[in-house]
Amino acid sequence: MQDDFVANLRLLCGYYPSIAEVCRRLDINRAQFNRYLSGRHRPRHVALQRICDLFGVESHELDLPHAEFRTLVQAGRHARSAAFGLPTEWPSELLSRGQEGMARYLGCYFEYYHSMSQPGWLIRTLVCLEAREQGVVYQRTERMRVRSGARTCHNRYHGLAVRLADRLFLVDHETLNGNEVTQTILFPSFQSQVHRLTGLKLGVADNSERMPCCVRVVYERLGERMSVRRALSQCGLVAPDDPTLDPELRDRLRNDIAPGEQHFRARH
Repeated sequence: MQDDFVANLRLLCGYYPSIAEVCRRLDINRAQFNRYLSGRHRPRHVALQRICDLFGVESHELDLPHAEFRTLVQAGRHARSAAFGLPTEWPSELLSRGQEGMARYLGCYFEYYHSMSQPGWLIRTLVCLEAREQGVVYQRTERMRVRSGARTCHNRYHGLAVRLADRLFLVDHETLNGNEVTQTILFPSFQSQVHRLTGLKLGVADNSERMPCCVRVVYERLGERMSVRRALSQCGLVAPDDPTLDPELRDRLRNDIAPGEQHFRARH
């Protein structure tokens, strides 16, 4: 059983560029992870749960016979590609052209916008873009605690990102309840390093009102040293006057309309 566990774990790691990348995403020490890969140690509950969450498998599945697990994973990866909302009905030429220039945008970002369900608050979410065979896909994770002491709720969105005519288009759907699709359009960055992206987001308030809303949005790229676990811990509602927020970021998020404007427009 341990041999199957090791073989199954190695198979999962093979879907990532390197073991170092897996360790970074898991926030697990490389030396400790190597012990799992060699079969010298088995991950305990917390580490095992992180591994399962990253790879999208159940803990008991890791102990399946390797041939059976390989078949399960291959079928599961196909299903997850569909779950990511890849629009297979789009023309392949459009999807191919939409991947040009997207490599520089891969990575994780904090996404900021005025909350649609909690007016008067900003919301900070985590967005991670990665390249797959079908194109650049992403996961957007909301972490919401409406009041102190209440249970933290999570919403997870899977989607596809393309670059067309100098604009970035991100389309995703909510995966836990399946009741929302959102679209975000961002200006690209023409700087040597991507730091911030601005644009507009169209979605629906996650409450009983279900009001369609459009808000200005800012993507702020995370540093290499920021782990996904730490980034998620910082997600949630943020007061607009929070002193830790950059004043320029607050200005870019303000949802006002200038005199004479006939449309709600993004700010570059």
